[in-house]
Amino acid sequence: MRQENVHPEEIEKFAGKAERWWDPDGELWTLHRVNPLRIQFIRELADIPGKRIVDVGCGGGILSEALAREGAEVLGIDLSAELVDIAELHALEQGVDTVRYERISAEELAEREAESFDLVTCMEMLEHVPRPASVVAACARLVKPGGKVFFSTLNRNLKSFLMAIVGAEYLLRLIPKGTHEYEKFIRPSELAAWARAVDLAPLAIRGVEYNPITRRFHLGRDIEVNYLMAFEKP
Repeated sequence: MRQENVHPEEIEKFAGKAERWWDPDGELWTLHRVNPLRIQFIRELADIPGKRIVDVGCGGGILSEALAREGAEVLGIDLSAELVDIAELHALEQGVDTVRYERISAEELAEREAESFDLVTCMEMLEHVPRPASVVAACARLVKPGGKVFFSTLNRNLKSFLMAIVGAEYLLRLIPKGTHEYEKFIRPSELAAWARAVDLAPLAIRGVEYNPITRRFHLGRDIEVNYLMAFEKP
């Protein structure tokens, strides 16, 4: 029997926020603010309308629903039943009928639907699982030849510890305390190595930067804290 690639405490942690997931001014407000940047990054490298996309670790569906609104056919997957329920309910309430959700792991879906998706997204999820390389490999299996895979995660260095944990969780209180664990952060070189091992070719990397005065996020060159990486399957 397959052992799911998940920390049960991580599922419980985020499931407990399910009912507040779609509050743009609530404790998960940063997800709402950075989501347009994710869409922007994807748009820069791929056409979204008409594409079949799987959003791995979709949570409550913020990115999945946005991709559907861009004209894609989207499948959002997550191992939290509570978050899948919230995502389905919100899409129903908003009348977004080109997105559907399923409680399934990336690895299991890759066995069932290998090379079925034009684009694969996996945002802020790798740092929450015990075997992130396994998720990267599953994403590579899910995407069609010529398709693209997009990740976002947190770098592992002193600056990211100070800004993403000390600053964001304790000083500025941008996100709930305990959201991240520093030892699970991932260096770009590590992510690139896992991708190369499953024949994904690098396309681009961008940083997500935050201005505490304006409380705004933007894409930039600084990849020392949050970053996005894109790959293509030959």
